[in-house]
Amino acid sequence: MDKFDNVDRPRHYVLEGLECIDVMRAVFGDEKVEAFCLLNAFKYLWRTDRKNGAEDIRKAAWYMAKYCELKEK
Repeated sequence: MDKFDNVDRPRHYVLEGLECIDVMRAVFGDEKVEAFCLLNAFKYLWRTDRKNGAEDIRKAAWYMAKYCELKEK
């Protein structure tokens, strides 16, 4: 997958084809990454009106979706 996107697959979070979130899961485990996702969603919602507006809301939604995906495994 080579397509990059600021919300779904930012170029700066992919290194040699590996996405940071996937490496985090391998290193820290899903439970810790679940907490990370909740906290990141909170962060993006918190700053929405002061930084990237709708893009931050989409990022928060991405992290909530990833949280749900991990929680349902």
